[in-house]
Amino acid sequence: MKTGCKICRLLNVVLIAALLGGVYLVMVPQNIKTHADGRSVVLLNQNERNKVLGEMRGLLETVQVVVQAATMGDMEAVAAASSAVGMAAAQAESPALIAKLPFEFKTLGMSTHRAFDSLAETAQGTDDPTVVLTELGNIMDNCVACHSGYRLGVEGADNEG
Repeated sequence: MKTGCKICRLLNVVLIAALLGGVYLVMVPQNIKTHADGRSVVLLNQNERNKVLGEMRGLLETVQVVVQAATMGDMEAVAAASSAVGMAAAQAESPALIAKLPFEFKTLGMSTHRAFDSLAETAQGTDDPTVVLTELGNIMDNCVACHSGYRLGVEGADNEG
């Protein structure tokens, strides 16, 4: 029985070490530099950079749709556009890409996706464009914070500060 306990303890130690290693990879990226303008440069390969920038353009396009639809009182269009960039859109992200992103960058991104889901719910429950646009303004605070704090670079090309 003592041998079984030793094996269980060893297995627990191995599992805890693996868990901590995974948390480290997700929480502490090794590819961050400081740019001369004070922002953090997140170094990605070209395909990853293009993917993140494409997602950001998609969010900006959604902002445009939401503003136009809200001003026309089309809350169904607001809800549909917002849902499309909510958490469902974040589910397909590559773990390797996620591991390269700084924790606050990931936090802002996930918060933004959740906020668009919330905006979709709000739009389904109101016909007041002011309520929708106010909530959208709060979402835009995340966009401003991200773009003020980060820039995306290419590994090997943007290694200077």
